[in-house]
Amino acid sequence: MQSNMTFEEIIYYIDDIVWGPFTLVMLMGTGIYLSIRTGFLPWKRLPYALQITLSKEARTTKGEGDVSSFSALTTTLAATIGTGNIVGVATAMVAGGPGALIWMIISACFGMSTMFAECMLSVKYREINESGEMSGGPMYTMRKGLKNKKLGKVLGWCFSLFAVFASFGIGNMTQANSIALALQETFQIPVEDTGLFVTIAALLIIVGGIKSISKVSSVVVPVMACFYMICALIVIMGNIENVPSGIIDMLVSAFSLEAVSGGAIGTVTSSMLEAARYGIARGVFSNEAGMGSSAITAAAASTDSHVRQGYISMTGAFWDTIVVCTVTGLAIAASGVLETAGPEVVGTALTIQAFETVLGSAGGLFVSIGITLFAFATILGWEYNGEKAFEYLVGTHKWNIVYRILFSYMAFVGATNSLELVWGMSDIANGLMVVPNLICVLLLSNEVVRDAKEFERGKSRYL
Repeated sequence: MQSNMTFEEIIYYIDDIVWGPFTLVMLMGTGIYLSIRTGFLPWKRLPYALQITLSKEARTTKGEGDVSSFSALTTTLAATIGTGNIVGVATAMVAGGPGALIWMIISACFGMSTMFAECMLSVKYREINESGEMSGGPMYTMRKGLKNKKLGKVLGWCFSLFAVFASFGIGNMTQANSIALALQETFQIPVEDTGLFVTIAALLIIVGGIKSISKVSSVVVPVMACFYMICALIVIMGNIENVPSGIIDMLVSAFSLEAVSGGAIGTVTSSMLEAARYGIARGVFSNEAGMGSSAITAAAASTDSHVRQGYISMTGAFWDTIVVCTVTGLAIAASGVLETAGPEVVGTALTIQAFETVLGSAGGLFVSIGITLFAFATILGWEYNGEKAFEYLVGTHKWNIVYRILFSYMAFVGATNSLELVWGMSDIANGLMVVPNLICVLLLSNEVVRDAKEFERGKSRYL
């Protein structure tokens, strides 16, 4: 690192290190390790998990908890289905070539095993706070589950601190900024007006806690996901003749060691390593498997089996990446915009161009609406994650209202200011959450395997 670097350059330098090869290998390695150790049970039980997730049983309260299993899942999806599904996919396919989408899917498959483990442990080690609400997440798993109590307390405190920072950054300010810019560009709405509306709307919802957030999420998340999926599928069907060649390009780019042409800037080349790097990084950014954030919400679910809830929660990675991100990627690949767009067309602009190939000018409108809904839902979901991390740090729920008010106000700040530096700093906090979380999951992997196999032996009660 050069001594004459500016503060912004230092932040970006640290960000590159935090999200460098070590973190990506650790994320993929943990997912692969847990998949093998459990005998690929998360993969085998995916049909069961999807079935129970969509059943009436998941929508009822059973056992201890604050909200139904379905509401807990939709709140998790509210936090994960966001700009990463639109902007992240496009960015990955530009930087890593079309094969980056394949690696996003691969990372999500192994990420399901990690999410299964971190969520089931979170439910197992959750506790009831002074107000009678469930409090859980990796920090409680670290403190109560690890044999080395001193290590558990240190890891729990670090994870919570990083989660609070991430909630204000990636989970709030950057999302509000995306909403403000999308509405300004599409409808010419001043960013101040958008910021004020988002702040008030968020506060009215989050002041009611997890039950209020989950009620909104259980309606908004399915509706917004279906709306976006329908639009993306129309684009795919409108370019159906290009789908086979698009898939071939993805596979070649994903597994070819030689550089292949691809990317929105025409002359950019990508190899398997580049496709894997950007695909895994953006996949984690999208579904958050391994970060531990999903486990915080999972702990609020009403359930009498922490293993079953682990299966339900792991479908978040499936819905987020294997379904929504795949549809976005196919729409971009089939549209042909990767080969024809200029170097200035990246992120949201690339996805808009892909949608416009079939939907015309309405394509940009639909993408803007999708970003707005996704980003607002992310704000709601991440508020709960940050609030529980904040509650853990201060040791009581009594200050949660202060966090809620401050969190809502920061949405206005995010909507009305340039956030290049905030993106970098919050991205670092996001990445740092991974380290203590995965250390904890790996140290408790024997427990994960034992509980999963015990569930299998008694599966007649559940399956």
